[in-house]
Amino acid sequence: MIPILFKQTQLYRFLNYCNESRLNKSILDCGAGGSCPPLALFAEFGYETYGIEIDDSQIEKTKKFSQKNGLNLRICKGDIRELPFEDESISHIYSYNSIFHMQKKDIQKAVQEIKRVVKPEGMICLNFLSIYDDWYGRGEEIGKNEFLQIERGQTVIHSYYDVMEAESYFKDMEILFKENRIINTVYEGQKMQQGYIDYIARKKSYCEVLL
Repeated sequence: MIPILFKQTQLYRFLNYCNESRLNKSILDCGAGGSCPPLALFAEFGYETYGIEIDDSQIEKTKKFSQKNGLNLRICKGDIRELPFEDESISHIYSYNSIFHMQKKDIQKAVQEIKRVVKPEGMICLNFLSIYDDWYGRGEEIGKNEFLQIERGQTVIHSYYDVMEAESYFKDMEILFKENRIINTVYEGQKMQQGYIDYIARKKSYCEVLL
């Protein structure tokens, strides 16, 4: 496979954290589809990869990429809110630019599922849209800071968070990294500000939980 540079640069940081772990090299991507799936980055470093994707068209794009590059990324159709994996069966899990495409009640379910499946001492990487994003407040509001918006011609849900709001998801974990990330970019010819809150967190070991 020819080395590929992935646009999700924050996942390179997560890869570095995972490489320092003493757990076996297994990883799950929740929202894994697309024409250049980042799971291929982890496959390059010897990880046993798994992916969940709800969109058939994105799965098809991933299949074409995998066939072209001789990879078996093990990506299947599934819902992040009901992961088809045993408890504490995957060393590391991430969901990048995916989990905020749900209402917050469903995001909470998804985070609980991720924490159920990740092994003790395993790490998770999640990112959330922030209220400092220029799209915040646009479209039809369907819940607190939850909006139906048009993205690439499709109606999608975007849920937005203030800087501390997502902390509750990680109260039983150790937060290793957090960044309130602001990006100034150009989208469809217009200058705009994108806002994200990135987390890398570690699930505590049984000993740590008992302390």
